[in-house]
Amino acid sequence: MPISLSRILAALSLLAAPALAQQSKPLDPTNLDTECPACDDFYHFANGGWAKRTPIPAAYASWGSFNELYDRNQTALRAVLADAAKDPSVQATSPIRKVGTFYATCMDTTAIEHARARPIARPLAQIRAMSTQAHLQAEIARLHAATVHVVFALNSTQDPKNTTRVIADVSQGGLGLPDRDYYTRADTGAARIRAAYVAHVERTLVLLGFTPQRARRDAATVMRIETRLAAAQMTLVEQRDPNNVTHITTVADLQMSTPTFQWRRYLAGTSVPAIVDLNVQQPAYFRTVDSMLTQVPIADWKPYLRWHVANDASPFLDQRFVNENFRFQQVLTGAKELRPRWKRCIDYADGSLGEALGQAYVAKHFMPDAKRRALEMVRNIEAVMKERIGTLAWMGDSTRTQAHAKLATFVDKIGYPDRWRDYSSVRITPEGFFGNIERASEFEFQRQLAKVGQPVDRMEWGMSPPTVNAYYNPLMNEIVFPAGIMQPPFFDPAADDAVNYGGMGAVIGHEISHGFDDQGRQFDAQGNLRDWWTKDDAAAFTKRATLVVNEFNAFTVVDTATHVNGQLTLGENLADLAGLTIAYHAFETSLEGKPRPANIDGFTPEQRFFLAWAQVWRTNARPEAERTQVLTDPHAPARWRVNGPVANMPEFAKAWSCKAGDRMVRADDIRAQIW
Repeated sequence: MPISLSRILAALSLLAAPALAQQSKPLDPTNLDTECPACDDFYHFANGGWAKRTPIPAAYASWGSFNELYDRNQTALRAVLADAAKDPSVQATSPIRKVGTFYATCMDTTAIEHARARPIARPLAQIRAMSTQAHLQAEIARLHAATVHVVFALNSTQDPKNTTRVIADVSQGGLGLPDRDYYTRADTGAARIRAAYVAHVERTLVLLGFTPQRARRDAATVMRIETRLAAAQMTLVEQRDPNNVTHITTVADLQMSTPTFQWRRYLAGTSVPAIVDLNVQQPAYFRTVDSMLTQVPIADWKPYLRWHVANDASPFLDQRFVNENFRFQQVLTGAKELRPRWKRCIDYADGSLGEALGQAYVAKHFMPDAKRRALEMVRNIEAVMKERIGTLAWMGDSTRTQAHAKLATFVDKIGYPDRWRDYSSVRITPEGFFGNIERASEFEFQRQLAKVGQPVDRMEWGMSPPTVNAYYNPLMNEIVFPAGIMQPPFFDPAADDAVNYGGMGAVIGHEISHGFDDQGRQFDAQGNLRDWWTKDDAAAFTKRATLVVNEFNAFTVVDTATHVNGQLTLGENLADLAGLTIAYHAFETSLEGKPRPANIDGFTPEQRFFLAWAQVWRTNARPEAERTQVLTDPHAPARWRVNGPVANMPEFAKAWSCKAGDRMVRADDIRAQIW
């Protein structure tokens, strides 16, 4: 598991991409396909009716409940900005007015079209002027400070071995394709994508004013450099082990192992405070980079750097660049058209000034009662997790004691931060969109680096309040649920408890259990990377986790040859299974001492619990998107996030009267049961 916070959240968040429109009933019977037996394919039983009548909108790679909620949130955020613009009481210096100005410049297409590529003229001129190794390294530092992460990435992180301190962190990067495997795989699909990528680089360079012949030659150079970088990188599966990406070293020792790159000069150029040590996530990669700095001519580094400047800037430049950027995204996602500009501008505003926008959002859309009820559910599910840890036959007392201690120190964050981020130093002007997004990005980059050497801010959030997602951060030992996800289908004040426990309860259980999955279990109650398991207990856990790996390795998407990567998706699959199991027993506990709830639409409370889980994940996806997902995403495709966990749960089989031999009932010798 990567150690930088942004990578942690990608790996341990609930989902990879956005999500649901409100419906008339918490569980709509028309979403079902009752001709498909629940015990044969529960995902299709629960979602087949919806899937049949729901097309994927042209602008999306996939469409499901998450997309619908995400889309509804965007509409709400647009209204927040419109209201702030009209409200005379909103001061010009207020955070929301600053966001409004940012959004307005994004929507000012006349000014953006007039500017064309001029916003990136300065960095392109600096690249053109490079002539020495010192110039190249200075340019890498300048581009990193401008948040163009060529060659590698720089960030700050809590020291995984001592989480009371913040240190600098460097990691592999510098690729234009989504992952190193796109460069290294020999299959025809990967070759087709590589060819499309080179053509995309070429067309973008032509937009910068280069002749087609020069652009073609430079695109080949870019591909050659990136292929060499990719070959030296760790795979996503290798990075899932936190020990593989934790190498605390001094700057002096790093300098000795990579003698060409001048690290102190680089760190000073990116405004990192004077430091003694840092985390080098992939030492072998940096040795390769160091050798490439002298082996690759300066003349070849120029088109590589030039391409990455243009690639990072393309979504924010004139329509020529936007269209070309989207043209290649279609290869990866299958989307048919661009999303409306206002939706993209909302995304940029949320990504750049998220807590300023979020502060106004929660004032209108997140009531205190929702936070109270969500926190109550969190505490109930944590209590069930505590109880289940106490009764595990495969876990010994020594490990059990420390597992209880870790659970007891969980920090629960619901809705929004107690202290809002200060954006007063970010200069947002009406004069130009690119300048605004550039300054907001630089602010965030410098804000992250300024943490180095400072006390850890345990009040900080890693997602903005409108985000439709949730996460567990092992270094903080915290679970975080933004206001954006506290809506139907996850949490519905009008729904019965079965629906809320099957939706939000399972999400809560999912994030709690990340603290004890194959990655999270390696961090102790203080968030330190430390082996606190006995050898026998670790072996017992691994044996059970391997059953989940094998189960998901057998699942396919698109065709019989495209398999889910059970090792890459293991953490999320473990969290789905554990979260659903814990939430189910928390729901059953909530019924104790009460009259049994009546059936609704012919379904028992237990059946409605599982239907809620399944309908949360309903998704129609394009083949291109599914192929990209199984290569790069630690989350399994939606169908298997439903069927995978329930097939391991006797509680599901009992609720739906499934028998041994049914597809939704795994045999005892291969059934995974952990928490």
